[in-house]
Amino acid sequence: MLRVAIAALFGALSLTACAQQPSAPAAGKGASPATAAAPASGSADERVRSALQKLDPKFAPDYIGAAPFPGFREVLVGGQVLYVTDDGRYLLQSQPYDIQNKAPVSSAGLLAYRQKLLAQVPQAERIVFAAPNAKYTVSVFTDIECGYCRKLHQDIAELNRNGISVEYLAFPRMGLGSQDYTDMISVWCAADRKQALTAAKTGTPVTPKSCTNPVAMQYKLGQQMGVNGTPAIFAADGTQLGGYVPPAQLKAALERITAGGSR
Repeated sequence: MLRVAIAALFGALSLTACAQQPSAPAAGKGASPATAAAPASGSADERVRSALQKLDPKFAPDYIGAAPFPGFREVLVGGQVLYVTDDGRYLLQSQPYDIQNKAPVSSAGLLAYRQKLLAQVPQAERIVFAAPNAKYTVSVFTDIECGYCRKLHQDIAELNRNGISVEYLAFPRMGLGSQDYTDMISVWCAADRKQALTAAKTGTPVTPKSCTNPVAMQYKLGQQMGVNGTPAIFAADGTQLGGYVPPAQLKAALERITAGGSR
């Protein structure tokens, strides 16, 4: 539903652009420079919210805050990150990249928002592969069928040796009601969830189980965070580290974050 809202938003943008008509002769034929519209009143957040609601009255962002670069607000809706100029006039959809630090970047506000979402999942509802002397912890949205999820799981021992604990959350990428969803419920309901998950990721048929489980909730949470594929790895500070990342690269990224590098 939220992704539909985003599609509607960009559709509205396209229709608005198509509907515009020239109001003055072309440059070089007596035209005078265009006069910029005066910025709307209120805070930048209010201007951006108002501008988006003019495109679609039902458009309800989950988060609006300062972007990691000046002149823009960062907007999160349905897990999708948008950037809107502080005056509410221009909208971009792209992941900003910090050239100096050679890494994608997100604002402190967006990271805090993601941290808050992840904190909603109790430790007892995760499947945890803890490092003996953990230095870092990553939350990983996973399913049991995707190739890169299985490849990441094969790295668990090495990740643990490097001081990285892995905490899995369920994200059945085929959707709620799929066989993937049913099998992940069985994994989360198993007496030994770690063993059941490992077996499932090696292709062993899943023994059907049923219980009160968090699979649907975790799937919806992943959507809120913008997960649209698995695995999806998040650092403790909310930084999304990508899909499959080899152990050495993952450790280097976590070290950079701890040292205060760009996210």
